[in-house]
Amino acid sequence: MGYEVEIIDVDKASELRQRYKGLKSYSSKVDIFGLCVEFLTEDREHLKMWEDNFYSMSEDIRAHAKIYSINEPSCGMRVLFEPSSNAAFLFNFDYYGWIKSIALGISGNILEEAHDTYSVHGAVLDMDGKGVTLIAPSKTGKTTQSWGLLRMDNAHLISDDWYFVKLGSGRPIAYASEKNCYIDADIGDVWEEYKPLVSHVRFDNKGRGIANVRWVAGESSVIPMTKIRCVFLMKRDQGDPVPIRRLSPEEGLSYLLKNDLCNPHQIVWNTHKEKIRSKFFSDFLSSCEIYLVNTIRTAQETQELIRDAIRKSGALQ
Repeated sequence: MGYEVEIIDVDKASELRQRYKGLKSYSSKVDIFGLCVEFLTEDREHLKMWEDNFYSMSEDIRAHAKIYSINEPSCGMRVLFEPSSNAAFLFNFDYYGWIKSIALGISGNILEEAHDTYSVHGAVLDMDGKGVTLIAPSKTGKTTQSWGLLRMDNAHLISDDWYFVKLGSGRPIAYASEKNCYIDADIGDVWEEYKPLVSHVRFDNKGRGIANVRWVAGESSVIPMTKIRCVFLMKRDQGDPVPIRRLSPEEGLSYLLKNDLCNPHQIVWNTHKEKIRSKFFSDFLSSCEIYLVNTIRTAQETQELIRDAIRKSGALQ
């Protein structure tokens, strides 16, 4: 992670708003699972990616959260966040991926407190009516494998990076967080089907860009929700010869807690947040079948391991 979050008070936030109110910034409001989040930036390319990434919100709606992206040569990269107004001040961010993840982190922070709706930093798909999620630390193949599963018949994408969950009776219900995906430029090198998609995307300085998977997978390939049946936790460990194994809910929770819930974008982390998020994941995992996948093999070999586990679980008939 290239940034740290510093919690500030209301007076400091007010001072910052006054200091930077004269900037010639562009603004846009988006809908993140019913919340209005406003983005203010001097970078038109970041604004365009923001608007391609999320569903739009009426400009007449007052924002539940505001994100100010500021170029300030006198300081390094950092985030200042004021929790009561949900205002975040991002200094010297040149990577859009972190901006959108901070927006999702702030939204998740609001939703879990006010609406019993929790965040998962992971991919989730509907496989012929049953939900499958992949949750993993960065660089372990989560996105690659989720896009691999989307190539199957009767597979639909809910989200490839972040989703929201509500618990109740029965299985957890996962909801989409974004309109379009922030993809890597090399996704077409792994799965041939996505080469046409890559050819239409404008990639940023990090080799990533916003893509509409519907262009290659069809208009109905993305749906808003599913009920989760299978959870695939992922790791990349050359010292472990076991490619895939079942876990108990307790083992799954232990893995997540050891890896910061596989989410580096938790804007607020304290004793209270640890308690409610741990309780959520404990309940979440107890309703699902859980697997731990070691992704040291080729993407294609790992994909077959995951598909086989899904078939045996009954999520695919």
